[in-house]
Amino acid sequence: MESFNGQVKFWQKTDIDGFFGLFTNNLTNLLVMAGLLISTGIPATITFGSILPAVGLSIFASSVIYSFLAFQLVKKEKRNTVTALPSGTSVPHMFLIIFLIMGPVYRATGDPYLAWYASLAWGFVEGIIELSGSIFGAKIRKLLPRSAMLGSLAGASITFIAMAPAMQTFDLPYIGLISLIIILLGWFGKVKFPFHLPVGLVAIIIGTVIGWATGVMDLDALIASANSIEFSIPSFSINRIVSGFSSALPFIVSAIPLGIYNMLETIDNVESAEVAGDSYSTTTTMIADGSTSILASLFGSPFPTAVFIGHPGWKEAGARIGYTLATGVAVLAITWLGLISLLLSIIPLAAVLPILIYIGLMIGAQAFQEVDLKYAPAVILALIPWLADWGKNIIGNALTAAGTDALTVSYEAIEKAGLPYGGLVALSSGAIIISMLWASILTFIIDQKFHYAALTAILGSFFSFFGLIHYETVGIGVGLETAISYLIVAIILVMFYKKNNGGINDD
Repeated sequence: MESFNGQVKFWQKTDIDGFFGLFTNNLTNLLVMAGLLISTGIPATITFGSILPAVGLSIFASSVIYSFLAFQLVKKEKRNTVTALPSGTSVPHMFLIIFLIMGPVYRATGDPYLAWYASLAWGFVEGIIELSGSIFGAKIRKLLPRSAMLGSLAGASITFIAMAPAMQTFDLPYIGLISLIIILLGWFGKVKFPFHLPVGLVAIIIGTVIGWATGVMDLDALIASANSIEFSIPSFSINRIVSGFSSALPFIVSAIPLGIYNMLETIDNVESAEVAGDSYSTTTTMIADGSTSILASLFGSPFPTAVFIGHPGWKEAGARIGYTLATGVAVLAITWLGLISLLLSIIPLAAVLPILIYIGLMIGAQAFQEVDLKYAPAVILALIPWLADWGKNIIGNALTAAGTDALTVSYEAIEKAGLPYGGLVALSSGAIIISMLWASILTFIIDQKFHYAALTAILGSFFSFFGLIHYETVGIGVGLETAISYLIVAIILVMFYKKNNGGINDD
């Protein structure tokens, strides 16, 4: 362990790799976000002039907070090996807000401003729910088995972080595959590159050179992007949120499960960071997430911020304090200066996406490396809802591209083709909660703590009854059938608890 001379190192050379990775992650999200907003019908003036600058502000604020928390941890533990928590816009929320709120409101009213205001009202409520997690988030973290938290993270990392980049990598293998092997050599093989260049930078440089040499990149597109640069800053407004509440009211209830999702995601990622060696306060992290999400809505962004999956990956790559703050500054600059499209016209996306594959590999591996081997089945069980969620999303996207959807095609027709789509929907709805519930139940069963497993099943019954899991709508009695099923499971577990006279490992 390196000696500590009392001086906090705000920037280390190894932060460069972390910066490229985390910045790429946020940049990719911003590019997807912009494309989705425009395709939904939100004008470029709102997208690039108001929403994205507000997103940049919230990410910057988040990066400042998490850099400061890392600084405090360095001072407390007297070591310069602390890695700040990575953060940015919550990816699942990005899709859901656009498709489930902005799109429907715009189609119903034809007013893009009202659609925007409704999403801001929803985002504000979701931020309040996140903030409430600071009260009981630490308690939840103590109660949840590590196998459930890390297993759920592994599922999210494999599906939402690694799969799409892996497919895009092989879509342009002469760029993506070459960039990927460079990253694998540097971060797993510990190979050093000439002039001590950071691994991520080498991958991006080589990928960019190949992209321009092979004609993948377009000079006219670069010139057009350069000519479209325009400075925009977000504006503070409570009236936008107030104006959007009436239109957002039918969707406000959906903020509850998504707020819980963000809360649990943060708990997962704080646990992941502690396993990697950096112990952060769950309560403080929850306050930071909720506050920056509320800040985003007040300045024009409906998209909540979140602690990102990937802390162990960045730590292994050498990232410390500076990478997070540098990412925040860079995101603020590109969103306020309108540089997003310009960057993508210079650097091929296939050159940077392999970095996300690396993060997915690190998180997936951690789930098995940091729990006892006997809990490996629980980790695998935690993956299943996420795989279902990923499958449902790609099927839905494919059907949308074909001008239809699952309801129009009918679940029966899809099931006749060999896919039990109703079960897929049930498995994927509330994936993060289902993942943790199932992994917790199995972990307690493995330890023969059947009473804890029963209590977890009762919790599953409660969530199901209100449609928070296994159903696409939320309401009283929505999931009565599944709620009863969980109660029967709880009764069975209680019977075994009584038979074992309290369980052999009760403590």
